[in-house]
Amino acid sequence: MISVPIRDMSGGECGTYTFDPADVSDSICKQLLHDAVVMYRSNRRVGEVQTKSRGMVAGSTRKLFKQKGTGRARAGSIRTPVRRGGGHAFGKLPRDFYYRMPKKAVRKAMRMALLSKFEDSQAVVVKQWECPEIRTKQIVGFLQSVGLYGQTVLLATEGVDRNVHRSARNIAGVMVLPAADLNAFALLRQRHLVIPVAEMDRILGR
Repeated sequence: MISVPIRDMSGGECGTYTFDPADVSDSICKQLLHDAVVMYRSNRRVGEVQTKSRGMVAGSTRKLFKQKGTGRARAGSIRTPVRRGGGHAFGKLPRDFYYRMPKKAVRKAMRMALLSKFEDSQAVVVKQWECPEIRTKQIVGFLQSVGLYGQTVLLATEGVDRNVHRSARNIAGVMVLPAADLNAFALLRQRHLVIPVAEMDRILGR
């Protein structure tokens, strides 16, 4: 069983959250986590690189000099990759790097990443986000009270919480994401996780 203290917005303990690790994931497979991160990073690539091949470079198609009688090596096109100003050999072209892993594998990777945060003592469970107004100072105070200020932190929210998002978006290293949109890449990219009790209950099916 894993037990972590439940924090309020002042950073004080107001209970204990206990759950069975098997309810999140039965194990942690590093290869699956790696595959998921590679997929998410690959899908973020724009892929607009382009270079000119020998067929795209401007230049005459005339043979540079006659085949025989000069004593030099035979030469044809001036646009060959061997020559200065010629085209690129196997030049890069725009391409789409997008691909998807099976849905079950993606969901399992997210649960493995979530479990790893708790096993490595990098997760904080908050009772609930209480941000009646947009104040960066309130989020900074909370992070300082739990010892996470100045580190990379992922704040998971219940749905789209605009007050939390706008309060935290100007803090270096802090990322805000609805808990329903959590994924392996977002969890592993940030060193620490702060998640509300209600969202942990939803993930565990309570």
